[in-house]
Amino acid sequence: MLKVWGRRNSINVQKVMWAVGELGLEHEHIDAGGSFGKLDSEEFERLNPNRRVPVIEDDGVAIWESHAIVRYLAAKHGSGSLWAEDPATRAAADMWMDWTATDLQNVFIGLFWNLYRTPEPQRNWNLIRQGIARSAILFRLLDRHLEGRRFIAGDTFTMGDIPAGAQLYRYYELEIDRPALLNVEAWYMRLQEREAYRTHVMVPFDELKGKLSF
Repeated sequence: MLKVWGRRNSINVQKVMWAVGELGLEHEHIDAGGSFGKLDSEEFERLNPNRRVPVIEDDGVAIWESHAIVRYLAAKHGSGSLWAEDPATRAAADMWMDWTATDLQNVFIGLFWNLYRTPEPQRNWNLIRQGIARSAILFRLLDRHLEGRRFIAGDTFTMGDIPAGAQLYRYYELEIDRPALLNVEAWYMRLQEREAYRTHVMVPFDELKGKLSF
């Protein structure tokens, strides 16, 4: 049986669990990381020498890095759905997955840590303001891309929606100024119609406030 290692309030674990939910895969979830520990064990190091979550075990293979896991699950179980059969559509999904990894998530996670996870007396407001401004630039770029599209790679939901879509719940829950993003907001509403998104991404994160330890 597929095993998924990671704590449910990790945004990278949420991507994997969202994919698992979309595909309806039978699985075992193992809480790991943060207050659950387990990352320093020899067993976990054999699975991922970086000692980070998420990790999956499937058919004797261990896979780490959230986007690699999402691609693997989509390729194995999601042909014609998460894994688009058209190469151009699949390339579009891939492009936006990589963009999220290299641009959007780096900026937004920096903002989230500086604003939400840093105790208030230690917050650097210059970095926070920069993070808000930079996040707005990137979300505007995404908003322009979504003009005339229902989802990242076109009119159907694919794996490409998962990495960027996973950022939205926290972005819209933070008490910050945001630009008007009509296309992103419409996309966010469509994602919220998906049971797997509501279950695995729209997870309260109050316990992370002011905590830099995990």
